[in-house]
Amino acid sequence: MAKVTDLTAQLAQPLVEQAGCSLWDVEYVKEAGTWFLRIYIDKEGGVSIEDCEAVSRPLSDKLDEADPIEGSYTLEVSSAGADRVLKKPEHFQQFMGAEVEVRLYRPRDGRKEHIGVLTAYDEQGSVTIDAAGTPTTFEKKELAQVRLYVHF
Repeated sequence: MAKVTDLTAQLAQPLVEQAGCSLWDVEYVKEAGTWFLRIYIDKEGGVSIEDCEAVSRPLSDKLDEADPIEGSYTLEVSSAGADRVLKKPEHFQQFMGAEVEVRLYRPRDGRKEHIGVLTAYDEQGSVTIDAAGTPTTFEKKELAQVRLYVHF
């Protein structure tokens, strides 16, 4: 049987495209005892609440019809966000040259968080960033998360 996230992505893809958006990611996670099915969408110029609604309502109906998930869950459709997590190869390619925050499972040089410009991503999942002229490569097994870095 396919994963819940894969099945949901298949159901969501045409609905997301009909809304003029692209599907960024699908998560199925348990938080504080409740299961959440999260669909992240993206659109040139930004995602509006109307875009989320245009996906959420028909997707909810499709999920009820297909019934790929046992038990109850909360469906959320939202923007991928300015500080979006980069997971797929196409995410890394799209944001090559952007500033990112790399979070590690274990500290390197005394820190778990490293910020720099994304300069490389390879097929093994390694990421290279340039921080103040110093390139640093992190192997996939070290990476807890890579996300766009937003200055506030």
